[in-house]
Amino acid sequence: MRLEDKKRTKKKKKSEPESAEAQEFPQVPNNIIVLNTPSQESDTPKLRTMGIIGEIEEEKTSDILYGMLMMKQTSQREVAVDPENPEAGTKIEVDPFEIIISTYGGSAAEMFGIYDTMRKIRKECPILTCGIGKVMSAGVLLLAAGTKGNRRIGENCRVMIHDIQSATGGDVSNIQNEFEEIKWTQERYIEILSKETDMTKNHIKKLLSKKVNRYISAQEAVEFGIADEVF
Repeated sequence: MRLEDKKRTKKKKKSEPESAEAQEFPQVPNNIIVLNTPSQESDTPKLRTMGIIGEIEEEKTSDILYGMLMMKQTSQREVAVDPENPEAGTKIEVDPFEIIISTYGGSAAEMFGIYDTMRKIRKECPILTCGIGKVMSAGVLLLAAGTKGNRRIGENCRVMIHDIQSATGGDVSNIQNEFEEIKWTQERYIEILSKETDMTKNHIKKLLSKKVNRYISAQEAVEFGIADEVF
């Protein structure tokens, strides 16, 4: 339930038989759902959905990053300018994709990696975010990082914000060094979250100052600018 700096041990995945989708897109992560993959033959927008479900850690992040890049790569469609006049030529349209988010949070470093990738992709391809169940800790920034106007949250979703939490040990010099890194992470998190929402840095610092988990409702998340719409 917290942003962390801790190193994590990677878990081995069990091998699974390839699905039809995996054969079309080799090594498609489990968190990807592609319905009617975009093609030049169709003028109909396609539903493309992926998920950030569960703890945000290194192995899952690799799937998330690959999934987002794949969605961006397959986002363009060539459509007729005027279907009734073939001589009018064609144009390129871009299909957005949706990220379903339900997480207690996880690694701050992986959160920054996902966020930077989202920030880069959304310049060319709209990203719809949808929070359900729980959007906590690192997940809050990722929900807010969707394309403005396209960030939704479930009516019964719980949102939680708290400060950076980490454990370290060793001699005094090492502890002091790690403390500086934690402090940088905290300050950067506050700065980015204020940029992606309607909250000022002072408002976020006030939420975090009590040193406890701060829970807010879906409606409050909209009021704070974390999301745009409750469904």
